[in-house]
Amino acid sequence: MGKKTELNITVELDENNLPINMTWTSSDGDQKSTSKALFLSLWDEKEKNSMHLHLWTKEMMLDEMKQFMHQTLLAESDTIKRAIGDEKLASSLYDFAHDFALKAGILKNVE
Repeated sequence: MGKKTELNITVELDENNLPINMTWTSSDGDQKSTSKALFLSLWDEKEKNSMHLHLWTKEMMLDEMKQFMHQTLLAESDTIKRAIGDEKLASSLYDFAHDFALKAGILKNVE
């Protein structure tokens, strides 16, 4: 049997059930990390669809959310490249992420 690890995510909610604090730990490490946002996607093999959990705290600033989304898009592009091996498809998502960053004001258009 291979190695196992557990990820534990704790979400503290306010009286309206909105996230106010999120922490996560891994059974591999002894550190506790805090987070302002969480995007979790799981593939349901039986239903052939994805399930998503997207949470963010009230403390997450708009500029941070834009940067988080941009970095998430870049990570998905990298995943397509590594997992699928489709350079063209990965490049298409990377280009979209770049356009997103320009429109969000994360990157400046240099001409």
